[in-house]
Amino acid sequence: MDNDRHRAAPVQSPLTLIMTIKSPQDYQELRQMLDHMQSLPDDQNPIRVALNKVGTVHFARFVFLDDNTKLAIITTYDGDFETYVNDFINQIADVFNALFSHMADAPPLPVQTYRKEFAAYIKKNDVPALQPFYSAYPTLTVLDIQALAEGQAPA
Repeated sequence: MDNDRHRAAPVQSPLTLIMTIKSPQDYQELRQMLDHMQSLPDDQNPIRVALNKVGTVHFARFVFLDDNTKLAIITTYDGDFETYVNDFINQIADVFNALFSHMADAPPLPVQTYRKEFAAYIKKNDVPALQPFYSAYPTLTVLDIQALAEGQAPA
């Protein structure tokens, strides 16, 4: 095994966005909305469709925390933060608008209009991972992994 490969700074970056939900009623509405979206077939789920279009996200999940008073969006993505955020605004801004309507101290909406404020909100509410960030494949992007899975050489 090549130990230098595992010491390289990973091309992936972690994001752990923790947001405070406004009220128990907002939690119920948010839970219903997310359960509905996540129950849709992959080609109709706006989150999965967007993740596939963006093509830089390795993993993504929603987690309710602290007796359902907080929502975490946890992802691992390739590339820089600004590109990542703008890709999501371009692909699923309306999903973020719906999510943020249930959050305390949310950025101004719509996020399409307030891109800088959206990015600042995410940076402010991101809980940084302890370093070093571990990756089993630190030099491979999502596109590289997909190419390898299809029997092709990475780009």
